Amino acid sequence: MAAKFKKTAKKSTAGKASAQQQADRLSRSLSESAQQIWLAGVGAFSRAQAEGTKLFEALVKEGLTLEQTARKFAGGQADVVRDVVESKVGQARERATDTWDRLEKVFEERVQRALVKLGVPGRDDLNELSKRVDALTNELRRQGGAPARKAAKKTTATKTVAARKAPAKKAPRKKAASAS
Repeated sequence: MAAKFKKTAKKSTAGKASAQQQADRLSRSLSESAQQIWLAGVGAFSRAQAEGTKLFEALVKEGLTLEQTARKFAGGQADVVRDVVESKVGQARERATDTWDRLEKVFEERVQRALVKLGVPGRDDLNELSKRVDALTNELRRQGGAPARKAAKKTTATKTVAARKAPAKKAPRKKAASAS
């Protein structure tokens, strides 16, 4: 049995040595490949630097040629396209303005209805009230002059204080014919 063990030990030592050699060869092969790739990259970079300017200039010339060709092709059509675009923009602007005007009108109508429901006087009511105040002021001046004015101020101040203390009475509302 001892002889058999010695043969197996020799085989495993020889196998380890050949595996180590294979690993070394593979490592060297990878290092060489990496070195070649690096050198190829450096060469490509150098060539791109040298030929890059020439390539760029050639591309600029080709771009100019294509631009001139496109301008010749679209020469008369550019004005037509611009006119069509401007008319479409004008139509869209008109539609937007109309929409905003309608929205504003609806908003004003709803606010007015809410104010009427709350009993807030409108512009016409305030104008009528202002005319009545002017008429009463003129009548007071015609009848009494300066003393009436001072009394009116005292009366107004007294009414203001009383109005703050007592809740205001609501005037009967007029029923408006509904538009809908």
